[in-house]
Amino acid sequence: MMEPLAAARIFTLLEPGPVVLVTTRHAGKSNIMTISWTMVLDFTPRFAICTGAWNHSFTALEETRECVIAIPSADMLDTVIGIGTCSGADTDKFTRFGLTPCKGKHVQAPLIAQCLANIECRVAEIIAPHGIVVLDGLAAYVDHQKSDQRMLHAIGDGTFVADGERFDRKEAMRSKLPDGV
Repeated sequence: MMEPLAAARIFTLLEPGPVVLVTTRHAGKSNIMTISWTMVLDFTPRFAICTGAWNHSFTALEETRECVIAIPSADMLDTVIGIGTCSGADTDKFTRFGLTPCKGKHVQAPLIAQCLANIECRVAEIIAPHGIVVLDGLAAYVDHQKSDQRMLHAIGDGTFVADGERFDRKEAMRSKLPDGV
């Protein structure tokens, strides 16, 4: 039997995508922010994240128009939470959390060596009233050797889920998938 859910908790029913770390580089400093609301916009390398002026990295996104989406593995959960609960205004997050910045090929923002994957991005559009930053992926790098390959998903109420069992239905979906997928 279905039970009512308070309107203030409805967002916990729709999990948007994996939790990511977004790096920026602005005024000679690199920063990292945790973003739990991400989405793929279509089968092209176009993505969106939700953030806004309240976030220290937002100015860097507006002014440099570039960033890196770094996808952490589930074993990085405490680091992800730590990054999201302190400010880059007064914290060097790479140093504090023992993360290794790596140079990308297309943007000044650093990749994070400890993550499962990194995507260099350019800001295509900022939809300020909704805090949506639309990004175009320029290049991606994946670490298939990392021991924990699970991604994190935020429920939105302080709980998280890690990827689990995968169900392969590629052949059944073939007519809807783009070539090469």
